Amino acid sequence: MDIKTASALRRLRLVSAPEAVSFLLLLVCSVLKRTTEFNAVPAMGMIHGVLFVLYVLFWLDAWNRTKWDLKTAALYFVLSVLPTGGFFAERKLKREAEAAVIASRARKEGIVNA
Repeated sequence: MDIKTASALRRLRLVSAPEAVSFLLLLVCSVLKRTTEFNAVPAMGMIHGVLFVLYVLFWLDAWNRTKWDLKTAALYFVLSVLPTGGFFAERKLKREAEAAVIASRARKEGIVNA
């Protein structure tokens, strides 16, 4: 894996958890808006919107660089629209990055997988 691909995965991973947190906070703010006088939906909506747009842009970049198949790319996109999906995406991306580092080191040392 080259440095640009690793960077694309890292950016996607770093934005996935905050995007999930902002989604959950937006849901809480929506409930509070309807049950109390508290209305933070406009501010939280904007924050979540920015994080979601960043997630989608980073997802497109990662998909382009990693050459994921359609199933994998769709999974990461679906995880972005589920309230806690960003947490699962972050964990999966972390495992994928670790596997890529191990494979890169193995290639560097001349170890061939059978």
